Amino acid sequence: MDGLLIFGKTGQVALELARIAPGARFVGRDEADLTDPAACAALIRDARPRAVINAAAYTAVDKAESDADTARLVNADAPGAMAAACAELGVPFVHISTDYVFDGSGDQPRAEDAETGPLGVYGATKLAGERAIAAAGGQWAVLRTSWVFSAHGTNFVKTMRRLGAERPRLTIVADQIGGPTAAADIARAVLAMATAMAADPAKGGIYHFAGAPDVSWADFAREIFAQSGLSPEVADIPSSDYPTPARRPLNSRLHCAAITRDFDIPRPDWRDSLKPVIEGLSA
Repeated sequence: MDGLLIFGKTGQVALELARIAPGARFVGRDEADLTDPAACAALIRDARPRAVINAAAYTAVDKAESDADTARLVNADAPGAMAAACAELGVPFVHISTDYVFDGSGDQPRAEDAETGPLGVYGATKLAGERAIAAAGGQWAVLRTSWVFSAHGTNFVKTMRRLGAERPRLTIVADQIGGPTAAADIARAVLAMATAMAADPAKGGIYHFAGAPDVSWADFAREIFAQSGLSPEVADIPSSDYPTPARRPLNSRLHCAAITRDFDIPRPDWRDSLKPVIEGLSA
């Protein structure tokens, strides 16, 4: 769509958006640092876009535990300021959030209105961002997603391919369950949402979007190895055997019916979405 402003240039989703929305204006840290929320808002006011997508975030989950101030600026204060600027201009704002806003209890998929309860700083700052966006008024949408992968940056697929080629046996967490989601699928979803919202001021709200079927990290790794032609032994372990500074939710399942209902965006099969990523990494 014309007049689209996207925050983010180097992240997984931003790089995929650049493929499918080459006419959009992409804003990096050189133009608007998300640690300066006022500058982000000012850029939106000056640009006067038709719609804004925020594909930038503080995603270092473990580092956030010791860098809470920066995480809050980037994940909460900046999106809130962006949403307020969009509300002033009367243009839609689309923001990407995370399953980490939930506590990971139980074994059922979480709906959009389920009770939140983040386990760490990252999830807490992302939830604060959602609330700041809603409080800003205007037309907005928050897309919660999970387990993002692509051929770019640092992610589970790239790590597993490297380790699978180096080691005959790997121990991988098997009690965390979620939906791996290709950055390319997220990019298509947020672009479709922004386009639909620009055409219909009634559209918006919180939505869930994740790949299907739900799977453990260990079984996700097995599929990565199968598609990559690698054959290390995979041993399932509990999360307690792999401690990290930030606790991970055990249940990252997301109920994704609402986005299909309101935007006609189906839940993608992550195994199909994994194939072009593996092909790209193997080239």
